[in-house]
Amino acid sequence: MPTVAPLDLDGHCIAAVFLDGVPHFALADGTIHRLDHGHQWTELHDGLLCASVEHSGKTLLTGGEDGKVCRSGGQATVEVLHEAPRKWITSVAAGPQGVLAFGSGRTAYARLANGTIKPFEHPRSVEGLAFAPKGLRFGVARYNGVTLHFPGTEGKPVEMEWAGAHTGVTFSPNGDFLVTTMQENALHGWKLSDGRHMRMTGYPAKVKSFSWSAKGRWLASSGAPAAIVWPFQGKDGPMGKPPLELGTRGNTMVTAVAFHPSEEILAIGYADGMVLAVRVADQKEILLKREGKGPISTMNWDKDERRLAFGTETGDCGVIDIAG
Repeated sequence: MPTVAPLDLDGHCIAAVFLDGVPHFALADGTIHRLDHGHQWTELHDGLLCASVEHSGKTLLTGGEDGKVCRSGGQATVEVLHEAPRKWITSVAAGPQGVLAFGSGRTAYARLANGTIKPFEHPRSVEGLAFAPKGLRFGVARYNGVTLHFPGTEGKPVEMEWAGAHTGVTFSPNGDFLVTTMQENALHGWKLSDGRHMRMTGYPAKVKSFSWSAKGRWLASSGAPAAIVWPFQGKDGPMGKPPLELGTRGNTMVTAVAFHPSEEILAIGYADGMVLAVRVADQKEILLKREGKGPISTMNWDKDERRLAFGTETGDCGVIDIAG
């Protein structure tokens, strides 16, 4: 049976992650809590808005209402990478070889490995950021689509257009597809080789969480009373194919999803604090955590593939060990 090690904090958990095997919980008040031979914490931001684990798995990028972009790791080490007083850092993304991106207002910034910062202006606000799995290309979600930038070269940006407000962005693991969350209750996608559109609609609520399976065969999403899991096995992605619905629970909405690092098993978090694990192949369900306080807002697996860190909108956090 799975076991739960709880951590009762006070505030909205933005990110529950593992850094070098140690569970860390980033709260909206700007504190980073970690379970490392006891409960320890660091005051990092005056209001934290966004967080992203770097590729090494050892450090966390964060941005806040104080205009700071920080890199933090174990032992309370903190490096301030950028500071823009009186600005909000609303999105951060980790790229390859120490490259990162962050957004503030209408500007997206790429910080290269040598510390050089390159700004990219947009006509409307920068809403979400993500790096492609290969190379230095990164996408900026914005009003009416996504802009793709190449910060390592002088190449022109590529504009992917679709009417509406796009709030988040992700590349498929093979780099063939680009998908956004939208202000309306929908996802939108593009096949990058030819620009073909993929409309993924029918959600009763906004999609705030998504997760790719390890080999990119599936894209899971929140925003319904089940995890909506779109098939991406074919060359045209989910076009013309219905999604799977995993972990259906009547009137309780799915609020967070996290695919297992190597198996096609999906952790599903709900508005009542429950967490299930569901295997895609046969839709078998295992209860990982009973109902608790507040909706699940974030979940991430560790590299050993047996522990799942979770956080909620009310600070009900912890670590689930699926091996018991």
